[in-house]
Amino acid sequence: MKLLTLCILLFSFGMARAATEKVVLAGGCFWCLESPFEELAGVISVESGYTGGRTSNPKYKEVSSGKTGHIEAVEVTFDNTKISLEKILSVFWKNIDPLDASGQFCDKGEQYTSGIFFASGSQKAISEKSLSDLASSSRFKGKKIVTFIRSGTKFYRAEDYHQDYFKKNPLRYKYYRFGCGRDKRLEEVWGER
Repeated sequence: MKLLTLCILLFSFGMARAATEKVVLAGGCFWCLESPFEELAGVISVESGYTGGRTSNPKYKEVSSGKTGHIEAVEVTFDNTKISLEKILSVFWKNIDPLDASGQFCDKGEQYTSGIFFASGSQKAISEKSLSDLASSSRFKGKKIVTFIRSGTKFYRAEDYHQDYFKKNPLRYKYYRFGCGRDKRLEEVWGER
């Protein structure tokens, strides 16, 4: 009986863990990608950080210089029984400019490009379908979507002062977002938000 109870508990624990997924999304300044995902039911956490580069444990000044090859990104941890990756990607697309190969909004350089870093074969397939659907939509007919899809690499959590920047520094965040032209460009790309 004790063995059966132990097996049930281990199976239940495995099932609970299987519902948690992570996907890393890049869309320019990571400050601006945190809030759209934190507002979604089923998202467990959103962390700002760096991925895709050549060095270990990069710091903000190194990444923003463009010398490490890292990209600013957010790691979204979610419960896939409460929210789908498709829903997360629909929010992602509407918070980036998928047509800008040089960066995002006022932030230019490889470190600010847009991309999806998948963690599994199913995430890759969902991401590719999402991009394909977007590319064939009437909104983007004849326009090249430059957002990439790549296998995930090590994600390095950014310094603490970057985490939840929009909550900790709301006035500076709003000023940055406005000054960078993010919302104006998003409205041009996606229509009224």
